[in-house]
Amino acid sequence: MDGKINTVMGGIVPADAGVILPHEHLICNADALMLRKQPVEFQQYCDKPLSQDIGWWITHNPYSSHDNAHLFEEKDAVKEELEFFKRNGGGLVVDNTTYGIHPNAQVLANLSMATGVHVVAGTGYYVESSRPSTVDGTVEEFVDFMAKDIQYGCEGTGIKAGVVGELGCSFPLGNSEKRVLQAAAQVECDTGCPVIIHPGRAPESPFEIMRIYQEAGGHASRVVMSHMDRTISDIPQLLEFAELGCYVEYDLFGIECSYYQQTPTIDMPSDAERIQRIKFLIENGFQDKITASHDIHTKHRLMKYGGHGFSHILLHVVPKMLIKGISQENVDRIIKHNPQTWLTFTRTNSN
Repeated sequence: MDGKINTVMGGIVPADAGVILPHEHLICNADALMLRKQPVEFQQYCDKPLSQDIGWWITHNPYSSHDNAHLFEEKDAVKEELEFFKRNGGGLVVDNTTYGIHPNAQVLANLSMATGVHVVAGTGYYVESSRPSTVDGTVEEFVDFMAKDIQYGCEGTGIKAGVVGELGCSFPLGNSEKRVLQAAAQVECDTGCPVIIHPGRAPESPFEIMRIYQEAGGHASRVVMSHMDRTISDIPQLLEFAELGCYVEYDLFGIECSYYQQTPTIDMPSDAERIQRIKFLIENGFQDKITASHDIHTKHRLMKYGGHGFSHILLHVVPKMLIKGISQENVDRIIKHNPQTWLTFTRTNSN
């Protein structure tokens, strides 16, 4: 696969990928993320089927709705959104669904065939708490699992994964999460595959992750660090992290609610603030190390339910970037060239 992007339909040359969303979920069972506790007067909504009339509540409590967690039930809606994404200039979507939130490579292949949108499947493990306690392993066993998905196909389908991740990390880091990171570093060195990581919800987490990953032999240049929106807000600390050499990803575009249910002490930035942080990174020379996405993983963010959908960056964020003084050249870097480079299988000799 050297020099190519490995999609669920086979290898493609990077330029054929076009505009890329590097962190999405086309299928996902987010039960592991659910926080069901609610005041008595709102408890009734937890088990109510998702509908736009409770959108005011879902916006602030997306992880309290059982129905909202089941994105995998919306194959038809996702198919329509992918077709809309393609009509608006989209080319490729990376599905980051890994073990713990129920991946399904065959569904991804079906969606790709039906829509003509390139799809890359992920392999690996989500956060420790999402997996049964019986799912543990040595570094070698984790290596074997991920390498087989990349080299031979996922769960006997022959449909190959094209990225390791998203690898779920908590803070503090779980013991098996550390071994998964060490295994991913070995798989990356052996195959030249790209890696994408979900950091814990603390600014120290991305630094810890990259230290462990690089100590295991992994290359920072092959890694996307996801969810920087909610992880590092301090500007000097952001620059310090960017210096490590991995891709810095803002992938919660479309979430325009400052309340973050998973960790209420975190102030979720708006899209305008995300753009400002991206512009700051560009001004400091990191334009080749930025990616952007939505991380859609629940139903309420689909257009069907009044959400922003997979085309939000193309329709609304890119025009705002241009208005705010980010050049077309740098916009193209962020939505095309950077993710194309990252996804391309490449043997790397140094960090």
